[in-house]
Amino acid sequence: MSGNKADVIVVGGGVIGASIAYHLASEKVDVLLLEKRALAGGASGACDGVASLQSKKPGIHLRVAMASLERLKELKQELPLPVEMNNHGSMVVIQTPQEMKAMQVAQRLQEGCGMEVELLDTAQALELEPALSPDIVGAAVSHQGCQINPIKLTMSLNLGARQKGARIVVGEEVKSIDLESGRVRGVTTTRQTYSSPLVVNACGVWAPLLLRDLEAEAPIKPRRGQLLVSEAVKPLVRRTLMSASYIAAKFDPQIAQKGGQGVSIDQTAKGNFLLGSTREFVGFDRRTTLKGLSRVAFRARNMVPALGKLQVIRAFAGLRPYTPDGLPMLGRMPGCEGLIMAAGHEGDGITLSAITGKLIAQLITRGETEISLDDFNCGRFSQSGVEEA
Repeated sequence: MSGNKADVIVVGGGVIGASIAYHLASEKVDVLLLEKRALAGGASGACDGVASLQSKKPGIHLRVAMASLERLKELKQELPLPVEMNNHGSMVVIQTPQEMKAMQVAQRLQEGCGMEVELLDTAQALELEPALSPDIVGAAVSHQGCQINPIKLTMSLNLGARQKGARIVVGEEVKSIDLESGRVRGVTTTRQTYSSPLVVNACGVWAPLLLRDLEAEAPIKPRRGQLLVSEAVKPLVRRTLMSASYIAAKFDPQIAQKGGQGVSIDQTAKGNFLLGSTREFVGFDRRTTLKGLSRVAFRARNMVPALGKLQVIRAFAGLRPYTPDGLPMLGRMPGCEGLIMAAGHEGDGITLSAITGKLIAQLITRGETEISLDDFNCGRFSQSGVEEA
């Protein structure tokens, strides 16, 4: 790194920005990462550790998630710090006959994309996860999902990038992206100006704010997710668990009309449970609410009754970067040569982090990617007919 110049500037030190910096540094690219707060200080440090394929819609969304989990397994061996990753799989818990019908449709479509998923009846589900409520209708289980510590993953990616030559600056906010004749020339921060012909906007929910002075728009808005943390106990569940209501809503319009909100349950390596989360449009409000947390606790207890006996030791909320079609914005921003977007992952940031970093690095170093970014193109929201996820 030479002074205030870099080949590429990455804005955002969450798991997406860290992954991009790591993959670029691995290709010997001169990269500078700028983070206005602390590393993992946004959504990457305020989420659960569920990296599941079962919640992904069949098609490009599922395809990139599958590729990302494979890359995550490789990163587990490459990165300098342990990331508490296990590959015990995931289970979607089905609580009504209507959800079962919707999950049967989901299974056929997911298997058509090459995913391994099996539908179980109540007895089979309880055999795998005895702590589940006996009132469930069944479950869908996949051995391809995994669990990971999102903060450790983010920190290890940042450290790995630094070890490969990246420069990481924390506590310096980017105030503007500097353009000249429609081309990126660098960024101006609260302290100084950095020069670079390429800038990657990996700011999550803050990504649109970085575009406010440019002729560019990103329909990304914050969606709050509230989570509960329990006391540490002996292993109670083996897999990450999700209720079927949210997933089934993608395949049954009647379930979608009821809201389609569910709950996820994962037990960390230390024995604490992470229970989440709400899905609320409340602007940039990161406060927790009794109503939201009570709803999470109620749904989690219905799935795993023993959770009702545990003490809650902490509650927190994170802001997920939502897009109208549920897919992130990845690739070059029209009208701003040299500006690349990597934001809008909502609750998929951890799952898609590995493949996002790899694809953006390929775009920069090779000009093409192993998986097409057409479905993630940054101009798609100006086109008509974009469906709501």
